[in-house]
Amino acid sequence: MKPSLRAVLAVVVLAAPLALTAPAQAANTLTMRGADVSSLQRSLDLGARYYDASGAQADPYDILAAKGVNYLRLRIWNNPVSGYNNKAKVLQQARTIKAKGFKLLIDFHYSDTWADPGKQYPPAAWANHSLSQLQNDVYSYTHEVCTALKAQGTTPDAVQIGNEINVGMLWPAGRVVNNNFAPLASLLKQGYRATKDCNSGTQVWIHTANADSMANARWFYDGIRAQGVTWDVTALSYYCMWHGSLANLYNVVADLRSRYGKPVVLAETAYQFTSANADHQGNAIPGTVLCDNIPATWAGQAQQFSWVQNTVRNAGGVGVFYWEPTWYAIRGNGWDPADINGTGNGWDNMAVFNWTGQVNPHVVWSP
Repeated sequence: MKPSLRAVLAVVVLAAPLALTAPAQAANTLTMRGADVSSLQRSLDLGARYYDASGAQADPYDILAAKGVNYLRLRIWNNPVSGYNNKAKVLQQARTIKAKGFKLLIDFHYSDTWADPGKQYPPAAWANHSLSQLQNDVYSYTHEVCTALKAQGTTPDAVQIGNEINVGMLWPAGRVVNNNFAPLASLLKQGYRATKDCNSGTQVWIHTANADSMANARWFYDGIRAQGVTWDVTALSYYCMWHGSLANLYNVVADLRSRYGKPVVLAETAYQFTSANADHQGNAIPGTVLCDNIPATWAGQAQQFSWVQNTVRNAGGVGVFYWEPTWYAIRGNGWDPADINGTGNGWDNMAVFNWTGQVNPHVVWSP
């Protein structure tokens, strides 16, 4: 996810499908109730404080657990200028996450910075590598990180081989061009093999932002399957401003679950709680860009998140992850890893904590 890039895309105002938002009990259960907390260590290092629904200062991990979260996600960049979200910081944060009793998902970007549908740039150390060299790079780096996590007693429960890889990763070598999935498949296979060689029980997720289109999702997952790629969980991103209606989300999740016979998870979603902006950085998603006629308020944020969870649950999905709920307006925790102090936070209106660290009392992760 890199919302500042996606903000240039067209946005859609949607009407909520009532059949999918009714509070009726669903047979399926969301066993993976997740949150991406990749920016949290930086916030804490800068002195951020977090407050629970009663207004008492508390550990943010404990606040999330009380809200129903049982799974946390960390992105990993190879060598970011900021010194955050690298291997050392991921190892540090993983120790806290596991000590708190959460499951752990590691999100490999295979980059020094943001990787998303609009850009998948290799890390500087791999920039001039051939496809065969990149295959070795993916295996070695994935295995190295997984093994280091395992050695300290924080074996990842799941890993993503790439982040929102709609048309491939490690461009240009691993980009899907003219429907040729072979180069990308060769990289995904190395990531899968490295993960299983490290720990056979760690799930491998393949993550795209294709919740918007059944045709796009089928094109991608059919394409890698035809090349012999193996994976354990099909992962999607869904932001209602970019990815269509809840009815469409339901259809995509249900189709992918049936078509590939694998669990389906939303690895990313979020909604704004205010139309205002906390800093000099423009909001990635302006608070005036609404979905399902839901206002940008605390109650509205909770309602949209609840509807997304209901939709995924009713479609047979097994998990929903909120993207960066703890990334509130902390000066010095900016967007750009090359200028983390100088850039602001474009997500300050999308976090589940407001600008002074109070949690939205209405937001819950529900089974």
